[in-house]
Formats: sequence, C-alpha cells, structure tokens
Amino acid sequence: MKRHLISAADLSRDDAVLILDTAEEMARVADRPIKKLPTLRGRTVVNLFFEDSTRTRISFEAAAKRLSADVINFSAKGSSVSKGESLKDTALTLEAMGADAVVIRHGDSGAPHRLATSGWIGGSVVNAGDGTHEHPTQALLDAFTMRRRLVGADASTGQDLAGRRITVVGDILHSRVARSNVHLLTTLGADVTLVAPPTLVPIGVENWPCEVSYDLDSVVGTSDAVMMLRVQRERMNAAFFPTEREYARRYGLDGERMAKMPEHAIVMHPGPMNRGMEITAEVADSPRCTAVEQVTNGVSIRMAVLYLLLGGNEPALTATGTSTRTEESK
Repeated sequence: MKRHLISAADLSRDDAVLILDTAEEMARVADRPIKKLPTLRGRTVVNLFFEDSTRTRISFEAAAKRLSADVINFSAKGSSVSKGESLKDTALTLEAMGADAVVIRHGDSGAPHRLATSGWIGGSVVNAGDGTHEHPTQALLDAFTMRRRLVGADASTGQDLAGRRITVVGDILHSRVARSNVHLLTTLGADVTLVAPPTLVPIGVENWPCEVSYDLDSVVGTSDAVMMLRVQRERMNAAFFPTEREYARRYGLDGERMAKMPEHAIVMHPGPMNRGMEITAEVADSPRCTAVEQVTNGVSIRMAVLYLLLGGNEPALTATGTSTRTEESK
C-alpha cells in the first residue's frame, strides 16, 4: 500500500483485497472478551475533523484504540481554527506533537491531498471525507459488507464481487460516497449503475466507469445491492427537484420496490438516513438493510487501514489468532 489513503482510485485490486482480507482478521478481534491488539502501541493517531461526524469519527477512534494507539480527537469547533488558524498551521502543530497518522475530514475537496503532499505532516494521512470529492474508507466498508452478505466467508479472494450488479441511488452530485464506491467497486470487478434525477448527476459522469439511469424501477430487479444515498440539503443552494414527495415517489426505496429485488439482494445506506424520503422505515428496519452492519464493519475496515499504513504488511493475526507483534514483543 501507499503511505497515504486519499482516494479509492489510488487502490489497486491487490491493495483493496489486502485491506478487505485484513479487515476479516480484525473482525475476529471484536468477538473476543478483550477487543484489543498491541499492534500500534506507542503510535499517535489524530482525528482532525473540520466537519460534523458521528459514525466516521467514532469508528476511527474505536479502530485506533483497539490497536492500542494513542488517540487525539481534534474538532474545528472550539479550536484555534475558529479564530482563523490555517490548515497549514494546524498541521504543523500536530506534527510538532508527534502525530504518526492524521485522519482528516474537511469541507473542502482536496484538503487531505494538500495535507499529504505539502510536507507539513511526516506521518500518514487518511481521507475521512473531503467536500464532495471522496470517502475511501466508506467505500471499503461498503465493499466489505457486500462481500460478507453476497458471497460469504468462502469467497474466492479478489473475485468475490466480480460481475455483481451494484446500484447507487440518489444525490450523486454531492456524494463523496458515490464517487469512492464507483472507483473501488469497478476495481473489484463489479458493475455499477448510478440512478438519480438529471439535476443530481455530476457533469462529466459519462467519463466515470459506470452506467447512468434515471429510472430506478428499470434496474432494481437485477441489482445484487441497492445503495441509497442521503439527499444532502446542506450542500444545496437551489431547488434540484420539485418536492420531497415527488423525489420519494421517483427515487425512494419502499417496500413495493424492495419486493422487486432478487431474494439475495441487500439494501445499503451510509447514513444518516432521511427516513420517508430516500428510504422508508419499512425498508430501513428490514433484515435486508445493512446500515447497522456497515457501522460495525467500519471499525474493522479502519483498523485494517491504520494497521497496514502504520504497522506493516505482514498478517495482523497468526493462525492461532495471536497478534504477530504480540509475539515479537515477548
């Protein structure tokens, strides 16, 4: 793997499979009475969040702590950023404190790339979502969830999502999740279709490695997974569709549409949900919806990413389930 994780497009097929396989090992740790490995003891991970977050921030914090890293949570609110401090000066402060990895969420697209290439930070940089650009660890946990639900533990490594039909529905224009999923899922061999109103499809989407449809009913019946995206009102400065009711009627997933999906197919959502708009309560609470599983899997994926960036490429666990670094430290 590279030193940083900025974009899902930076991951080769081998990189992606390595992360997914390592996450499977990390998931076993969650089944133990003591859910910790000593792998990153003495390392410092900084969660640098300039945007509000619940799932992603807590997930990265839990992942780092389960690997025994020291964790510093930095929120722009209540910090010197609110006084006008620049990203550069904030980064230099973190570097002076000895940060080995910085997990950054920022409202500006490209901020993690700037941090990674500027020389301000000596450690690894992980993109936890930047503007409307990308969210690579979300795509990884989505792929991990699909692999577990659609293929199972006996999947042929690296081939498990090949040929699977994944449909991503909703606010594609403002979605960093959609962009990262298109990159990663196509790298893993899946066929991706985006479904959205024409006003919520990005300019240049014809150059993306996916299909585009404006009719959810035409593709839902052949989908292995349907991923519903939240309508991001906070990023909208204009009317992108007539009414919420009209949007829900055309592009929302309800029980009737879910019934048209193949029996094995799953419903996904990165959260938070707008229940009653892009997804009904009936669908959100059904056994086919993996939203809660995605949160659980997010910890395993982020453990894998931090481990591979900071701990090395050797197996995280031995065949007996003991950390390799535990053996080395004895």
